[in-house]
Amino acid sequence: MKYHVFPRMCSLRRALLLWLLPLFLVVGAVGAVISYWSYARMVSTFMDDQMQQLASVVADNSAIQPMPQNAERVFKWGAYVVQTFEGGALKVTSWPDLKLGLQPRAGFHDVEGGGQSWRVYTLPAATPGGHAVQVVQSGSFRSTLAAERAGAAALPILLLLPLSMLALWGVARAMSAALRDIGRQTLQQDEHNIAELSLTNVPAEIAPLVHSFNALLRRLRDAFTTQRRFVQDAAHELRTPITAIGLQLENMRQDVNCVASASRFAQLEAGVKRAQRLVDQLLRLSRQEAAGADGPAIIDLQVQLRESINTLIGLADQRNIDLGLVGPARPAGPITLHCAQGDLRSLVDNLIENALRYTPEGGMVDVRVLQEEPGRVAVEVVDTGPGIPQELLPRVFDRFFRVPGNGANGSGLGLSIAQAAARRAGLLLTLRNREDRSGLIARIESV
Repeated sequence: MKYHVFPRMCSLRRALLLWLLPLFLVVGAVGAVISYWSYARMVSTFMDDQMQQLASVVADNSAIQPMPQNAERVFKWGAYVVQTFEGGALKVTSWPDLKLGLQPRAGFHDVEGGGQSWRVYTLPAATPGGHAVQVVQSGSFRSTLAAERAGAAALPILLLLPLSMLALWGVARAMSAALRDIGRQTLQQDEHNIAELSLTNVPAEIAPLVHSFNALLRRLRDAFTTQRRFVQDAAHELRTPITAIGLQLENMRQDVNCVASASRFAQLEAGVKRAQRLVDQLLRLSRQEAAGADGPAIIDLQVQLRESINTLIGLADQRNIDLGLVGPARPAGPITLHCAQGDLRSLVDNLIENALRYTPEGGMVDVRVLQEEPGRVAVEVVDTGPGIPQELLPRVFDRFFRVPGNGANGSGLGLSIAQAAARRAGLLLTLRNREDRSGLIARIESV
């Protein structure tokens, strides 16, 4: 439910940026305000002490003449304006343009005059009839000086903000890369190659998750190994008694005389042959799903196809089927394919054998090699059998699925084994019915 309520939090990088960026900005703003307040107090205390000392010096020595000032020095450089009063009347001033009278109370004052704010220190006369001293400084100068000092102090923080965000983005990216690497390792796993995920460069916070994945992968590996071992052991155990039953049937054939017994005997013999084929297919399937297929290599496709045809020519002769290889008229050189040889052999053998078993006697099976474009080759196994209903084509690769109403003795594993071999070899296997007549076309091509 949390992912639906907070969709933005689905990304660690986005979550870190969305939460920490406002926090960094708030910290920077608070730091700037505190710096301004601190420097304003420091400047005010320092300037007030100077104003107080200057007023005391002028009050103690009336012969001191204050330095004349102008507007630039007063407002830009913060020069002090010194005024002396006798009997409440202005006697001496260092800047005549300042029209600011004597303050009625001693000490510091913040006053407004001439459209400007002023900081004023008033030192009254020590004796009746003596002269009072007043020191004045621009309030805007003090504010500007405090802002400049606060800005200089806050500048490193402001500069560090983008650098911190960049560092944060880099850390989030590194963490995301580690998670993506774990995802890539996980995607590489299949039932033939289940390896534990590497913990190299994995953040400590993610390591428990990787350990959990590894434990799950170990259980999956053990389950697949147990399944393959069971299939292989069961097929091996079944092969011997089924072979013995087949031999006994051969011996009994001459003792079957009546027509009814011969019909039942033929049905029994067909069932035994189907069981033998099923056991052989299970053994072949368990061997393919064992440790894994051999590595990819450059294979001469026509040589490989001839070997498969020579292996199955006996079955073709037994069923009086014309089995042949059709290749390009004038190939420029060997037609090669880059894949695992064992998987390619298993794929081709199963397709040809499947075509021979489902093609009626006297039919034809052609193995075609097609070079459709440079560097791209395809193989088609074309038969003259009954084909497959269009609505059942998506299901024929399922294990133990057989087309209803087909009288051929099959186990329903041939196309499933061929599909698995094609995937391991990096090839695409597709089936389609012939358009010119009844029959099926099994096509192999590189992905």
